[in-house]
Amino acid sequence: MSDTFAKRPLGQTGIEVSALGWGTVKLGRNTQVKYPSGFELPDDKTAAQLLHLVRDLGVNLLDTAPAYGTSEERLGKLLKGQRQDWVICTKAGEFFDGTQSRFDFSSAALRESVEQSLRRLRSDYIDLLLIHSDGDDSRLIEQAEVFAPLEDLKRAGWIRAFGMSTKTLGGGLLAARHADVVMITYNPDQREEEPVIEECQRLNKGLLVKKAFASGHLASSGHLAATGEDQQDPVSTSLELVLGHPGVTSAVIGSINPEHLRENLRKAKAILNAVKAVKTL
Repeated sequence: MSDTFAKRPLGQTGIEVSALGWGTVKLGRNTQVKYPSGFELPDDKTAAQLLHLVRDLGVNLLDTAPAYGTSEERLGKLLKGQRQDWVICTKAGEFFDGTQSRFDFSSAALRESVEQSLRRLRSDYIDLLLIHSDGDDSRLIEQAEVFAPLEDLKRAGWIRAFGMSTKTLGGGLLAARHADVVMITYNPDQREEEPVIEECQRLNKGLLVKKAFASGHLASSGHLAATGEDQQDPVSTSLELVLGHPGVTSAVIGSINPEHLRENLRKAKAILNAVKAVKTL
């Protein structure tokens, strides 16, 4: 199958990513997560099939984190022999011990986190490293100076680009000015951080969207497939909002249901084609 998505430049990083990325929290963690219903972690065979599916559908961006349980370790095994096919985004600063999260944003902890991620991912580089914010974004950037050690790691070749997965408007705006990429929450019910998208567009910085489907809560019926016209269902509405904004580079979705993945990617392609058609008028 040919690529579904033309790749988009991730700001000025030199990295190109698909308009949709695949979030892998559900590969490694199913406790203390904010999804509307519980789920079982897929076994290795199922996880490999999901990876093949998203790759065949044109996705090249994988989003993971140390706080996603065993996600990084599992990806390291599953991506053997195909590392060059993927852009891997992982994070640092938040750790999950199986019971609760803890945060450490010291330079030593961030460096150690990257070292451990490289080992778990079985890779000698990370494409994109994001600070996994605890919610106090501005303090982390201005006082803790979390980007300084990431600059060092970028110069050393450990990471290709860095940024922050933010939780506040102010933090997102700061990150846009001081980092390569910002990841924000953006969906029809949560538009407060939209000025960050506009700032990233102005500065030519990469912008990733998390929780485009509000962690599954947009689809109150418990499924993501359309029940009528695409324009009527919440997933299409969200994708239209997110992918219709010219400042958004990519939106990360995290379904582990093959049918939902195919349907969501089909809808995304239709929306992108419609946006392209309007631009050429």
